[in-house]
Amino acid sequence: MSARQQGAAVHRHTAGVVATAAAAMLAVAVGAARAADDPPYTLARDGFFYVGGKPTIINGRTYMAGQMYVDVRIPAKRTQPYPIIMVHGGTRSATTFFGTPDGREGWAQYFVRQGYAVYVVDQPGRGRSGYLAESYGPWKVPDGDGGQRRYLSQAKYKLWPQAHLHTQWPGSGAPDDSVTLQMTSGYLPEIADFTKQQFLNRDALVALIDQIGPAILMVHSQAGAFGWPVADARPDQVKAILAVEPNGPPFYQVDFTGAPDYFKQGPLALPYGLSAVPLTYSPAIADAKELAVVQQEQADGPDLVRCHLQREPARKLSNLKMPILVVMSEASYHAPYDHCTVKYLQQAGAQPTFMRLADLGIKGNSHVMMNEKNNKEIATVIAQWLGKTLPGKE
Repeated sequence: MSARQQGAAVHRHTAGVVATAAAAMLAVAVGAARAADDPPYTLARDGFFYVGGKPTIINGRTYMAGQMYVDVRIPAKRTQPYPIIMVHGGTRSATTFFGTPDGREGWAQYFVRQGYAVYVVDQPGRGRSGYLAESYGPWKVPDGDGGQRRYLSQAKYKLWPQAHLHTQWPGSGAPDDSVTLQMTSGYLPEIADFTKQQFLNRDALVALIDQIGPAILMVHSQAGAFGWPVADARPDQVKAILAVEPNGPPFYQVDFTGAPDYFKQGPLALPYGLSAVPLTYSPAIADAKELAVVQQEQADGPDLVRCHLQREPARKLSNLKMPILVVMSEASYHAPYDHCTVKYLQQAGAQPTFMRLADLGIKGNSHVMMNEKNNKEIATVIAQWLGKTLPGKE
């Protein structure tokens, strides 16, 4: 090797060392910034347990069915009187609340730091709760295309009017982006029968509340459909409902078609208004068909769906007297219709608080706001609402 070649080799080696060192320093700097932002905390308990399962005999052998995995974290300095139960939505698991796909802490850690005990579940038939096909029936497996349309690259597809406002996803949204791959790696098979899911989750969550006592119930997306029945079954034990873009709108599913019409009425999905599980109405009903349903002649605003409500005089959801917070982001596919859920609750005698994040200056979020760049900012405004509604101790 000539002197010139040796010199070039040394230069390349030195440049590589410098680049490696710079990358390492950057990683350390980022890690230090995150550590400063999220310092270590002390737990009184960190563990898991199962609730709600029952032995089921199939072909002469005994299996467990209906069980729900529960991850529990209790801070050493617990300042809040009621724990938060966090229930994920469709295709996902408890990981929804434990971190973001770009590696930051999630809402579970945030609320532990605020002094709350936190119980985070895997729905029955999902993740660590196990799947018993003979009991649950067929499953469906989510694909990455659905995520692309609904929150990863929704601005590209423009299936609903607000989709182009999305700015908070922490990656590029491309199918092969590392953040996208982290997100889609967490997709899990789920019970295909959504009505069956609702009953199984209602029963398991009621068992959890019976075991741990009064609690705050946080439900996201799909889980909204079983949050209301849980509160209906245990109205004195559910101290507040945090409904983060809950399953809806009332009664009929909305299908998104893009411009110019955007909305198409889908099938009847929630026959009891907010759920397929029977709810306690006053005057009482024996069957969901006794609910008289009408659709608004005009939507409440541009780019909104026409809501389905009860025909007046409306029956009341007499057990939903606890504080209710409905959280909606600016760019989500829920933006055209979450107001319908709020209107339905109000008509039925509940008193929900409707938190439109955009009205608070929190803009650009999708349906999976707890996984996006500003997830902590959103958790903060939820915590502030809780602090005013159910104050703890210093």
